[in-house]
Amino acid sequence: MEASEVSGLLYKNLNYRAERQKVIAGNIANLDTPGFKTKDVSFDQAMQKAQNKNDLQMVVTHKNHIPFELNNKLSTSQPEIYQVDGLVEQNDGNNVNLDQQISEMSKNAVMYDAITNAIKKDSRWFKTMIESSGKN
Repeated sequence: MEASEVSGLLYKNLNYRAERQKVIAGNIANLDTPGFKTKDVSFDQAMQKAQNKNDLQMVVTHKNHIPFELNNKLSTSQPEIYQVDGLVEQNDGNNVNLDQQISEMSKNAVMYDAITNAIKKDSRWFKTMIESSGKN
């Protein structure tokens, strides 16, 4: 059971961050592989596709309630791994830039930590609501 509708989106973003970390680690591992091209993962494209199809809509179930609800289309969409174009290539055809990849890995780790903290906070709120409802 998820604490809230937001939890689903947070978990999906957490999975994306884990996948992105794997792709960045793969880029760094292939730093000296001739002809290797830098890869990246796009969660934003999956989100944009869902928005373009009007899959992200507010649903009103009661006149006093306006919950934020994501349709299942977003939760089933997968991040896409793609080859990054337009990067400077070395003589062997490899275009992995170690400094850039380490920077991206650090940014990704910060986002991962922020998302895990948001999930913890969302779960605490859910727990607080359940405990409060039992007191009435």
